[in-house]
Amino acid sequence: MIEIKAKFVRADSAIYASGERVECLIEFGHRGNDREENLAWASAQLHCYRKTNYNITSGDKINELAELVGKTALDAGAQANGDILIATKPKILFCDLKLLPSETKIYFFNEILPRNGPPTYRGHDIKYFYRITIATQRVKSKVQMLSVPIRVLPIPIIARPDEMHCTEETNDELAPTNPFLEKREISELEISWHHLKNVTARRAPKYYRISNKRGFVGRFCLFKPSYKIGEDIVGSLDFSNCKVRCVQFSVKLQAQEISLQSNADQANEFNDASSVNSLDLASIASGTAIDNLHKSKTSGSARDIADEEPIGKISTLATIHQMCYAMLKTSVIIPIPLHVTPSFRTDLVELRWRLHFEFVTSTMMDFGKPNPIEGELKAPAEIPVETMVWNLPIAAIYAANPLQIYSPSQTHSLLIK
Repeated sequence: MIEIKAKFVRADSAIYASGERVECLIEFGHRGNDREENLAWASAQLHCYRKTNYNITSGDKINELAELVGKTALDAGAQANGDILIATKPKILFCDLKLLPSETKIYFFNEILPRNGPPTYRGHDIKYFYRITIATQRVKSKVQMLSVPIRVLPIPIIARPDEMHCTEETNDELAPTNPFLEKREISELEISWHHLKNVTARRAPKYYRISNKRGFVGRFCLFKPSYKIGEDIVGSLDFSNCKVRCVQFSVKLQAQEISLQSNADQANEFNDASSVNSLDLASIASGTAIDNLHKSKTSGSARDIADEEPIGKISTLATIHQMCYAMLKTSVIIPIPLHVTPSFRTDLVELRWRLHFEFVTSTMMDFGKPNPIEGELKAPAEIPVETMVWNLPIAAIYAANPLQIYSPSQTHSLLIK
């Protein structure tokens, strides 16, 4: 009886960015006490799979990969129940391994994640996931495989070629230098991380005027357009000089899964749906005020948010709610969870992010009637209200450094009897 164990070298996190090197320790151990065990060979390779509800043909892709990387890729695709998008060349760990009772052999496997691959994503109609496939075979037995899952975050590729050959600059440039030391060249991944840090740290406040058919409600300020997962989306609402009082509001962080299938019907449907929020996208680009308000109903009646069909399929990841009837200013802080997928686009799907506001407004501007006995204001028993919604697209949500996300890697094992 043989046991195969796999554990990542990075023990604090089984999360990697595209372009990083994945390192894994693979252990083969003899768990029996009777006789010597003999394994003919073992290999390891990296696979990226896709599972989707879309009507696409994937047989040609799998056959093409099978010619490149051999039969193991076909077996792995059948085992994972998905289409193989990326398959690295198998790395042979050993040939003709003999294990004595209670003997253990450990092998090291490493592979660089492709920069052009999709991130790990579990959506409504499509899923992308990565596996390290460890295959081995006993003499005169069938092939056994162990699949080790990993999470991959997307890192944008820098397109400028002059940035790829820059050298490391430090504050010690003015000090005397050692002529025998060469300057280290910065890798493409390091440049991407530096560029990503600059993009998400850049502050560019945008102001949006919020109003409905009854008048001015308030002004919303978003301090920067781009964020990283794990950060807080911080904004402010100013209700000064309003003509319509905001009683309460809620803000939801929503992901939009937009289908990009290349058939005429879905392309036309996508174009028609995109025109609904074209004003929102234009306001982010120009920084002008925006009035993207939908239908509202009167006197506290419940409003169906789906009066207009949303773009793609919507998932709500975070929600905040505030009562603001007597407030002139308030802040909005929405955390971006660490488990979400950053913005990305493939040939089949695009993931966008937006803030979905719901305002409950009223034309009753006074706060109530004074109580003659206690000398305090008495709140009105009933307030006529209306509900309005507003969708504000976020420019982009990027990946965070995988080392900042605590996700302890587990040991994955397979027992061959």
